[in-house]
Amino acid sequence: MLAEQRVLPVLRDTDADGAVRRTTALLAAGCRAVELTTSTPGWAAAVARTAPLGDVHGRPALIGVGTVTTTAQAETALDAGAAFLISPYPAPEVRAVAVRREAVFIEGGFTPGEIAAAVRAAGAAKVFPAHVGGPGFLRSLRAVLPEAVIIPTGGIRPAEVPVWLAAGATAVGIGGGLPSDPAELAAVFTPVAATGRTRHHAAPDRAPRAAAADRAPRAAAAER
Repeated sequence: MLAEQRVLPVLRDTDADGAVRRTTALLAAGCRAVELTTSTPGWAAAVARTAPLGDVHGRPALIGVGTVTTTAQAETALDAGAAFLISPYPAPEVRAVAVRREAVFIEGGFTPGEIAAAVRAAGAAKVFPAHVGGPGFLRSLRAVLPEAVIIPTGGIRPAEVPVWLAAGATAVGIGGGLPSDPAELAAVFTPVAATGRTRHHAAPDRAPRAAAADRAPRAAAAER
């Protein structure tokens, strides 16, 4: 799914109600996969409230949870209906939960070794903080990890997404700068999705464990 959507909104809010409102607006704007974060107070309740929703096209929403770093957070997120888990850095304990529960886990890393280890474990990696290395760093990673699902996140604005996609990103995590106007928000996703369909470099459609999406939409993969 992320290979088509190309932009993954990363939501950090002051409370669960705010996260639910923003997620609902994103789904109405044409977004399907959204990342909530454990830094939002009441995040588990927000996941439980948004996981049953659908997007503007009637497809089940894929609500993931980011900043997952502990076993307890991973278990709570999946129990609440999270479709995928994301960590900001290597988190073996979260990986163990994901393997045991057949959930999709996009592990964070910054060094080439950390990113390669995440890719070996599950076929996907989050590059964080991406703005430190820039698109050139991602381009170098892509040269040695041509089949990996790579999602740079951190310090990237919506207007910069095309540059990161051209450097080899499967999708780009955006934590700030998303417009609140419904029409402007919809415009963020429409041209990006079109770019994803026409790019000559095709990242894999799904990470190895993402096949779980076909069996349980709420435990679904983000890389279809």
